[in-house]
Amino acid sequence: MGLAAAACLLTALPAEAQTPAKRPPAAPQATPQTTPQAAPQAVPGFWDPRRRPERPDLSRLTVIRFLTETDYPPFNYTGADGNPAGFNVDFARALCEEIKVTCTVQMRRFETLVDALTSNRGDAIIASMAVSPQLRARVDFTDPYYRVPARFVSRKDAVMPEIRPEYLEGKKVGVIAGSAHEAYLKAMFTDAELHAYPSDDAMRAALRRGEVDFIFGDAISLAFWINGTDSGDCCAFSGGPFVESRFFGEGIGIAVRKGNDVLRQALNWAMFRVWEKGRYTDLWLRYFSVSPF
Repeated sequence: MGLAAAACLLTALPAEAQTPAKRPPAAPQATPQTTPQAAPQAVPGFWDPRRRPERPDLSRLTVIRFLTETDYPPFNYTGADGNPAGFNVDFARALCEEIKVTCTVQMRRFETLVDALTSNRGDAIIASMAVSPQLRARVDFTDPYYRVPARFVSRKDAVMPEIRPEYLEGKKVGVIAGSAHEAYLKAMFTDAELHAYPSDDAMRAALRRGEVDFIFGDAISLAFWINGTDSGDCCAFSGGPFVESRFFGEGIGIAVRKGNDVLRQALNWAMFRVWEKGRYTDLWLRYFSVSPF
């Protein structure tokens, strides 16, 4: 995707849009919104209606044992009742309802998930796992069910509706040192003045203090920061999302054991159906009061 097109992408994303290669940092707010925000927001669409998957043979599926992360809010966390909760968990349950199969969700440490799957202690991993060539060697993935774009944030009195490289000539832009976001800025925004920070907290504090004009990073964690108390209501997104695959990866998918095409195809079909019926949009609005897109 070209730079101009990526910069102007404001609503639904096509199926070819991409996500960062590494799992984004956990958002600071674990509890989902009980009702969608009143103001309209962009809800991403990762499924192309022209590529409707055929209904697979579901007769061989009797149960799906999902594996997920233990502490990665708002995607996975332990609810007030002690049971698994979060966007990934609710999405998994919606898929099981669509397939009409019993569903279980087991929480494990993120680094143990692939071994648990390959040793048949579960059937599918739904844990914000970024698709990568290294993981593809061990597991198979469904189509992406979300992606994490990169975005610029500025102070509210300096919001720009669109950002192009020439607009940031001489501007100070904060970014995490050594990140894909820094590499992207160095390649595409060559006339901006980059300021590298060791952590998200340091980068965001620099924007609040006015030491930089913009910061650039993972839009999901930035969306929660913008809407949370830590930001002090200082800041807002500027411009649209950037989804360049060379820097920001392939997407977030559900992992299944190698060769388990029955389950993989069933999940792909169910994901499309959940999106087509509007249930994905409802779920997104419940958990993301400020859209990363």
